[in-house]
Amino acid sequence: MDEKQIEASASRALKMSLAESDRPREKAKERGFSSLTTAELMAILVGSGSRGESVVELCQRILQKYDNKLYLMARQTIKELTKFRGIGEVKAIELLAALEIARRYQLEEFDEMPQVRTSADAYKCLSALMRDLDHEEIWMLVLNRAKRVTSRVKISVGGTTAAIGDVKVILREALEKRAEGIILAHNHPSDNAAPSAADDDLTRRVQAGCKAVGIDLVDHIIVCRGGYFSYIDSSRL
Repeated sequence: MDEKQIEASASRALKMSLAESDRPREKAKERGFSSLTTAELMAILVGSGSRGESVVELCQRILQKYDNKLYLMARQTIKELTKFRGIGEVKAIELLAALEIARRYQLEEFDEMPQVRTSADAYKCLSALMRDLDHEEIWMLVLNRAKRVTSRVKISVGGTTAAIGDVKVILREALEKRAEGIILAHNHPSDNAAPSAADDDLTRRVQAGCKAVGIDLVDHIIVCRGGYFSYIDSSRL
């Protein structure tokens, strides 16, 4: 066996001896992060498994619990994640922090006043903010005359089935920000985009209030992971 063969054999032996927690890191260095599975990416954050279970196996088990959907994991609390054997408070915090970074990354492209021409544009501006929430929130897009978003305003935070929409608060925020138009939005954590009677009532009251002060209620959309409902698209506004 020549020197090169000996060196290659030693390198293979070293890789085989690497701890399971190090293998995703080696794979990332050699092939890039895009080559890693979601479980392997999580394993880099988690760092180590527990007795009888590698870190990758641990991460696969966590993902399976949430149907391999990161957004479902992002809805969990620190306490919920620490129920997994091998996940302590520090690891749970690191995982949820990484998911929050991913969410904020999606928002960065909207920093330059996007123009809203359609309900799909509005959904794109709001989905990263709202679609993964485990509770309802009401938000408002403030638009200038060119239909560009000048700000996004959180109006209220509710529970798993409802958030209170105060028309006075909505109008005050719109007037303070000199809105030419607004788009009202809220999410349904159930991922059922169908509007409720309460949603219809809020839409009517906000529309009447906007008309009284000369602001255009451009749309009211209901945000879900699988899509959205638009009042304007449905001819209900």
